[in-house]
Amino acid sequence: MLVSLDFFYLLVGLLFAACALMTLGDKTNPRRYTTALFWGLYALVYLLGERLPPSVAGVLMIVMALVAGFGFVRPGKADVLPEDQRQSTAARLGNRLLVPALAIPVVTMLGSVVLKDVHVGMRYLLDPKNLTLVSMGCGSIAALALACWLTRATPLQGVREARRLIDAMSWAVVLPHMLAVLGLLFSEAGVGKAVAHVATSYIPLDSRLLACAAFCVGMALFTVVMGNGFAAFPVIAGGIGIPVLVGVYHANPAVMAAIGMFSAYCGTLMTPMAANFNIVPAALLELPDKNAVIKAQLPTALPLLGANIVLLYFLMYR
Repeated sequence: MLVSLDFFYLLVGLLFAACALMTLGDKTNPRRYTTALFWGLYALVYLLGERLPPSVAGVLMIVMALVAGFGFVRPGKADVLPEDQRQSTAARLGNRLLVPALAIPVVTMLGSVVLKDVHVGMRYLLDPKNLTLVSMGCGSIAALALACWLTRATPLQGVREARRLIDAMSWAVVLPHMLAVLGLLFSEAGVGKAVAHVATSYIPLDSRLLACAAFCVGMALFTVVMGNGFAAFPVIAGGIGIPVLVGVYHANPAVMAAIGMFSAYCGTLMTPMAANFNIVPAALLELPDKNAVIKAQLPTALPLLGANIVLLYFLMYR
């Protein structure tokens, strides 16, 4: 293919490297050296990718976790436009400011649907194995170009704004990356078997309703702990979903998996570990209570979890 996913990994790595260099030169940041080290190491993961030995990548992740865990990642002062200039530009452009944001889903849809079979010579134009992600990457580049054209700014200003957002989100930017593999690690470590032992030993799973409740609540609770439903799924599905719901009650695996993930999303609404969903918005909106988003979502999450238990009970044979 001409445009592959590796190209966008390289761009993301260059963006984090630029943020690290900007942080290194920011004398207003009291932790500029350790903060620059954090983002520089993260840039290496993207820039080198599979060329990094797994053990080296693991060491980099551990160092990053230690740097962030001891509070050595701090925001600095981004070089952005003055507030009055930002306000005047916003007033001049009005709703046209939404055009770059809307360009991302539009280009993503066009790439995924219209350009999926387009060839240039003997090669695909877009990577067919990662078509949606590559199309979204193209949409992001198109959005940056449109933003520069509308605001008469340079791509460098876009990098500065990216650094401002990264500083605001801090180490939480890395959390989805690390949590993405946590479920697999738990599964390999035998956590699923331990969950199955606890569930079958201490929960009366001879009741189908209790089995459904244990599965859905377990998905939500593990997501609360790990911050990611995809990390929780292999553990709870391997411990309760497959051996009990499918093996004993002969549930439809597709229904079990779908409602299980819905239950996990209820946990996502209730945990600060899902920082990119619940903590980052509070930081970006400068809310006085960092848990304000979670508190607003609890009245939705809990009844929805109960509804998922009922749905699984009645639909598991569909």
